Amino acid sequence: MDQKKKSGFAGFVEWIQSGKVNRRLVIFTFMFVPVTLLIVFTYIPFGKMVEFSFYDMKYIGEREFVGLENYLDVFTRKDCFQALKLSLYYIVASFVQLGLALYFASILSFKTKGGGVFKGFMFFPYLVCGIAVGFIFKFFYTRGFVLDTVLQWCGFELEQLPYWLKDTSINNISVAATSVWRYMGQAMVLFIGAIMSVDSSLYEAAAIDGANGWQKFKYIIFPSIKTIIVLNMILSITGSLSVFEPPYVITGGNFGTATYFVMMDKLAHESQKVGLASAMAVVLLILIIIATMIQKFLERYFFGVGDQEAIRTVRKRNKRLAAEGKLSQTTANGGVR
Repeated sequence: MDQKKKSGFAGFVEWIQSGKVNRRLVIFTFMFVPVTLLIVFTYIPFGKMVEFSFYDMKYIGEREFVGLENYLDVFTRKDCFQALKLSLYYIVASFVQLGLALYFASILSFKTKGGGVFKGFMFFPYLVCGIAVGFIFKFFYTRGFVLDTVLQWCGFELEQLPYWLKDTSINNISVAATSVWRYMGQAMVLFIGAIMSVDSSLYEAAAIDGANGWQKFKYIIFPSIKTIIVLNMILSITGSLSVFEPPYVITGGNFGTATYFVMMDKLAHESQKVGLASAMAVVLLILIIIATMIQKFLERYFFGVGDQEAIRTVRKRNKRLAAEGKLSQTTANGGVR
């Protein structure tokens, strides 16, 4: 009996020491801790948030099941829907930011006098804490402070200038501009890295053919970095839907500047409407997924993915070939269709 046990144990040791089992044990061991942390601190809280979105509840106290009422409130309450519309300001600002970043990256990717210093100055705002950036611009826009002083040096009268943070016709533009200042350097660095990876022989061949700067950008740089452009667009637009720090610090969400996240914070922590805030979070997640899917479709349609050609290019070529085929058939028939 003891001999059978020993032989069985030896077989188990031999089995567990085999290469196939060892590989699986290593994979399982290294995955166990991160997957456990991911489930405990991400997926379980997310599931509870989705559950809370169907209740009228506070952090402490009784809960009342209300079904989809919270989701309807997200689109019918004026404060919630207005906060959602404010994302358009930041989406427009993100395109301005990407345009400027691409422009400066196209210049600084080549030998430029003082280019290294300029890159550092452009990237520095991204390294500053978002709260600090908020306080910087809070004083920058305050009546009679930095911006007003500079404009007075340019000949403007203080009475002619708007209240940059109180005037509802311009305050959201002012706050959205802070995102351009902060994140443009990050996008620029990504673009520079992509542009510098392009084969230099392409630029040399273009120069021999007499191509100017715009033609080099249009036919060499842009097609070569289209993946990074789309990536930056996805990061910028999804970030625009979840802006929090600038309006929270600069205006506190007052004067019509409360973005979706700021309004969510107020409803959850000040009004104790935890169910409604949870529904807003779920709606935001759905909007981000939809925005990402639209961007991926546009990428495939206009630029293509990997080795695949753009859908637009394929359709144009097929139409041209079809037209040429019809023309050839008409010529073969003596011009009579």
